[in-house]
Amino acid sequence: MIDWKGGEPGHNGRVALVTGAARGIGLGIAAWLICEGWQVVLGDLDRARGAKVAKALGDNALFITMDVADEAQVSAGVSEVLGQFGRLDALVCNAAIANPHNQTLESLSLSQWNRVLAVNLNGPMLLAKHCAPYLRAHGGAIVNLTSTRARQSEPDTEAYAASKGGLVALTHALAMSLGPEIRVNAVSPGWIDARDPSQRRAEPLSEADHAQHPTGRVGTVEDVAALVAWLLSRQAGFVTGQEFVVDGGMTRKMIYT
Repeated sequence: MIDWKGGEPGHNGRVALVTGAARGIGLGIAAWLICEGWQVVLGDLDRARGAKVAKALGDNALFITMDVADEAQVSAGVSEVLGQFGRLDALVCNAAIANPHNQTLESLSLSQWNRVLAVNLNGPMLLAKHCAPYLRAHGGAIVNLTSTRARQSEPDTEAYAASKGGLVALTHALAMSLGPEIRVNAVSPGWIDARDPSQRRAEPLSEADHAQHPTGRVGTVEDVAALVAWLLSRQAGFVTGQEFVVDGGMTRKMIYT
């Protein structure tokens, strides 16, 4: 059951495309935006799950199958959004993959490396390229989901860390080249409990998990979704080219302890 946020969806007339939206943070962002009155297109490779969650989210959700690393699919997907709604106001690039099974550098093949970078870095570039004309027409916004792993990496995450670091740089560059009409920002989650709320209630994290964070709790999907929704809103009209870290102060704690 999807119960990311209560409230009935409204109609603010705005349309958002969220990639990687069949589960976890992407699904949470889509659900949050719908409850704030957006019409949301969920893009994902998982056709069966994506269609199921879109149905659960209601009439303001539409699912499309999309491989963000395939320019033909990106172009077709954007055309489908325009054909359905006639406009596009926001783009949230959440689709990503990590190193395959956290393989060591010695066992990581070039094709696996290329696939991670294709999805995590090429994808946001292609999406920005094909969405920009329509976002510009409505003073739209882009939010790229990066990761604190770009700066505080772990063993065997070379491809993931490299792609997310590149995405932060791409965000800064896009903000300069697409502004002032289109605002572009990045959100970098740290350790986020991306499980469905019902799963979180059934299996709470331990006190030791929470104690690692200066705020005394592990982040949730809602923490990220609320920030993304604000960055897409007109209340954030003066905010562009920024990276927002959502990790409860964990990165700073790692630096100074």
